[in-house]
Amino acid sequence: MKLGRLNHVGVATPSIEKSIAFYRDVMGAEVIREPFDLPAQGVKVCFVDTPNSQIELIEPLGESSPIAGFLAKNPDGGQHHICYEVPDIHAAKTWFEGKGARVLGEPRIGAHGTLIFFVHPRDMGGVLTEIMETPRPGASH
Repeated sequence: MKLGRLNHVGVATPSIEKSIAFYRDVMGAEVIREPFDLPAQGVKVCFVDTPNSQIELIEPLGESSPIAGFLAKNPDGGQHHICYEVPDIHAAKTWFEGKGARVLGEPRIGAHGTLIFFVHPRDMGGVLTEIMETPRPGASH
């Protein structure tokens, strides 16, 4: 397996609307996608395009959301994870597990409509890392 393209940086936020205003008004973002709920993951997400990647704004959909715990420790929000693309999600999962990395759950559909999984931060230099199958041309988000 080879390190793939950085797809996005996930940023947890208590308010997507406030974060959209920040990226638009302070950071000068020109392309901000429409926020949408991702109930299977317990979050609302919104993608902010950058010239070479995206920022994924993540807001909890309730107190049971995995992001709620992060925000309890970081009330203002902050960087939650980074996401790299791979051509074959199942081969990548096998590779990470073969290296002794803790894969958090089975591959599931993520916000880009492709399969994803997360690797424990303790096995990734302290950074929660999302691995996602490279989106097909024309995929949404």
